[in-house]
Amino acid sequence: MILAIDVCNEVGSIALLEGTRVREERRLESPDGFGHVLFGAITEMLAAHGVRLSDISLYAVATGPGSFTGVRVGLAAAKGLAYASGKPLAGVTNLEALASLGTGPLRAPIFDARRGDVYAAIYDDALREVVAPAVCPLAEFPLGGAERIEAGPLLAAAVGRLAAERGGVDPAAVEATYVRPSDAELLSTSS
Repeated sequence: MILAIDVCNEVGSIALLEGTRVREERRLESPDGFGHVLFGAITEMLAAHGVRLSDISLYAVATGPGSFTGVRVGLAAAKGLAYASGKPLAGVTNLEALASLGTGPLRAPIFDARRGDVYAAIYDDALREVVAPAVCPLAEFPLGGAERIEAGPLLAAAVGRLAAERGGVDPAAVEATYVRPSDAELLSTSS
């Protein structure tokens, strides 16, 4: 069993999978942030399927890019669950998860980064990075002939499916994928 978490953007999701088969994916919305609703949602979903945390063999988490707070909340929750249970953790970027939903030989996952920018990258059909993740205005991103894949709100199931294929690692090895410097970093370099 795999428990996957994506709370990197305004709308998040959690998913329960058996291998690559999705049992359920639940939409999460919390305008005040996901920190106070995430564990309750996980508890409810597991209970609905008669699954205990001890039944989970792999945790998966979206590592970003996205909201700095959302990325940190998701990583902290997934790392905590994985550490507490002694289970591995798989980190998957939102861009990889979105690219996995495409069908073309070259796939350009794109989603809103706010401030007039998008997060974007290009992957081949084996999800190998062709153009590194970037944050920029869409008109400046070199799409070429890549299939453009716009972000839908739910990505936890895609994160979980990729985790099932790749396996997990020690939770300490999973890092955030921010792409854009935080506002605090921008302010400290401008002073």
